[in-house]
Amino acid sequence: MFHRNFPCLLICILLLLVLPACSPGKKAKAKSQSPALVVTAVAQQQDVPIEIKTFGTMEASESVIVKPMLSGELTAVAFREGQDVSKGALLFEIDPRPYQAALNKVRASLERNRVVMNNARKDYERYAPLAKEGIVSQEQAEGYRTRAETAAADLAADQATVENAQTQLSYCTITAPISGRLGTLAVDQGNVVKANETALVTINKLIPIRATFTISEQSLSLLRQRLAAGEITVEAEVSGVAGFTEKGVVSFLDNAVDPATGTIRLKGQFANEQKRLWPGQFVTLSLVLDVRKQAVVVPTQAVQTGQKGVFVFVVKPDGIAEVRPVVPGPAYEAITVIDSGLDAGEQVVIDGQMRVVPGSKVEIKAANKEEKDVKDKPTEAATPGVVSGR
Repeated sequence: MFHRNFPCLLICILLLLVLPACSPGKKAKAKSQSPALVVTAVAQQQDVPIEIKTFGTMEASESVIVKPMLSGELTAVAFREGQDVSKGALLFEIDPRPYQAALNKVRASLERNRVVMNNARKDYERYAPLAKEGIVSQEQAEGYRTRAETAAADLAADQATVENAQTQLSYCTITAPISGRLGTLAVDQGNVVKANETALVTINKLIPIRATFTISEQSLSLLRQRLAAGEITVEAEVSGVAGFTEKGVVSFLDNAVDPATGTIRLKGQFANEQKRLWPGQFVTLSLVLDVRKQAVVVPTQAVQTGQKGVFVFVVKPDGIAEVRPVVPGPAYEAITVIDSGLDAGEQVVIDGQMRVVPGSKVEIKAANKEEKDVKDKPTEAATPGVVSGR
């Protein structure tokens, strides 16, 4: 009996579950058909700079590690750490007494050989006529000539030794080889330094200063074309509370692409007259390579990516939302260039895309006061989030 009535019982239970759910379903369907609330912007045409943004590190345009040319005791330090110096300014002094004594010794040898040479020449000048007259032998005269020439050679050697000793003595005074800013003093006064080994201080030239950075090899062709047309402006931006920007020019392009990273190295030079850029500083760099004239642009937040590619939601005049596949171009600040798929003047959704159902009506939310103020400015883009190109 239980088995015969089981199918009927099961049908009754299903009907009891389905029938109460019909009325709420109608309400949910009605609710889902209410227009989605969105914020829109109008696609515009404007000039857009094509730029490369990358990161780089600042470095001194010239950097010299000052080392002594001879060994000895460091007797004087004539600067303060972190001081700016000019080329030729006194930096260090090494005890000159041993080198002064060596110079005095070779000078004495020079004077002695000068006397020997003069006497030998006088002897030869006296014996040469006597040899012609046969009073003395020719061999005796030649002996005096040889003695005079030997003394002259010794004198020349002593002169070279004196010059070398004078040079060595001059190395006891160490001056700045370039103009720049001094770093940390590595050796204090009173220490003994070793020739060509002991690093005393580093001088970095900050005016001008350079930035070293890399770009992708995909941008190399456009970069070379732009360099052929003239200088490329590069802008360095330092972030932080006291952030600032400095403008310079590209001064160096390497002769090979790094196969390991697919990048090529460049350098930019900055006047840095206010000395705001510092060696070792991490900066963001921007290079403007071209300007896209009258490109169709939309706020970047309007561009969406789905399973079928990149698209935007276009709001038609009747308020219906449409999915529009587009081909995006380069991005600049808060805007993105649309190469194809969208015309200037069309309205796109920039906020509320998650609530939009393709083919359904949408309700456009009024812009807030800040957005309205931006729209009212005639010199700027008339859509929220669009920034006028430089």
